[in-house]
Amino acid sequence: MQIKLYQIDAFTDRPFAGNPAAVCPLDDWLDDATLQAIAAENNLSETAFIVPGDAGYRLRWFTPAVEVPLCGHATLASGYVVLNHLRPETDAVVFETLSGPLHVRRDGDRLAMDLPALPPEPVEPPPGLVESVGGAPVETLKANYHMLVYANEEEIEVLTPDIAGLGRLDGVNVMATAPGREVDFVSRFFAPASGIDEDPVTGSAHCMAAPYWAMKLDKSVLTARQISKRGGDLVCEPIDGRVRLTGACAFYMEGTITL
Repeated sequence: MQIKLYQIDAFTDRPFAGNPAAVCPLDDWLDDATLQAIAAENNLSETAFIVPGDAGYRLRWFTPAVEVPLCGHATLASGYVVLNHLRPETDAVVFETLSGPLHVRRDGDRLAMDLPALPPEPVEPPPGLVESVGGAPVETLKANYHMLVYANEEEIEVLTPDIAGLGRLDGVNVMATAPGREVDFVSRFFAPASGIDEDPVTGSAHCMAAPYWAMKLDKSVLTARQISKRGGDLVCEPIDGRVRLTGACAFYMEGTITL
């Protein structure tokens, strides 16, 4: 069996930046063990699998360790593959996912996708969370992930989390975020519970960060940057219970998996 594979760098306009995602178009689903094995072999933060559906495509996301219910950058990458390689005559595609229908459409030389808004609520941090991430956050909130808010970008830059310590917390992934110097807000994202020490750019985490910062800064359109080693840029627009995330994609590789 041969399976086409595309590798796309999402939320960047150049290779070797943003968040790399593998996208594998399939005619029909393979068994879950094989999908997970392919994702582990790819060893990227996410591998997306797409299968033709009634309205567009069905989409599933796998880290090297687990299937996840929502992934932003691999959705953007999947949209890039459909709109540039599989159906280049179209301007938009809808994906049926565990998080409902997600739309990706052309926006000039970038792509815009529509994800569910997940406004975070203040919570008491679980024991060991703040100590493992480091620094002195001014707020702790939670929606789909925990979110630690810091006073400024410099505090985010110097974080050196204890990944092993975070990994000992039950199912905890965490976004660290703060106001930015050149953009509205910056972030980093640590996900040992999903088999990822630090994710380069995390679209799904912006589903909670965008509503928070929109309210905090009183802005309807926000610029965001994830300041990981690779780095990536997003434009975030919370609209009627959804978040519109816009970003570029850079083509890196096309290949074939042989099973």
